Amino acid sequence: MEEKLVLPLLKRACDISLKAYAPYSGFGVGCAVLLKDGRIIEGVNVENASYPVTLCAERAALAQVVTQGLIHLVSAIAIVTKAVPPVFPCGMCRQFMDELLPKNTPIIVGGHDGQWLKSDIAELLPYSFNRNSLEAEL
Repeated sequence: MEEKLVLPLLKRACDISLKAYAPYSGFGVGCAVLLKDGRIIEGVNVENASYPVTLCAERAALAQVVTQGLIHLVSAIAIVTKAVPPVFPCGMCRQFMDELLPKNTPIIVGGHDGQWLKSDIAELLPYSFNRNSLEAEL
């Protein structure tokens, strides 16, 4: 993925991260999902005093994409936090992305300082448990 596409996507994720609801951890996360038609769907993490109820930014954004019937248009995902170096999605989000996206969908992580790294779900979640696993012979 070209840097001229990556940087604006990271900027959107960075901007939206400031709207995260993270009163417990202070760890705001922003996610921007780039669609093939150029639209961008955003999401933020939403914490809860009961930590397991917390919603990650990646799942918030992708749930909107699914709700709008646009999952087939996803071309890349950018996730931004204040962490240095940039951090990749948690295991739950990796599993969520594995279910919805082609294995080679670019996943770009960045920080408020401008650093960024790129990967894809095949690299982040090798040997994933997915629909093929459910169809395996017992």
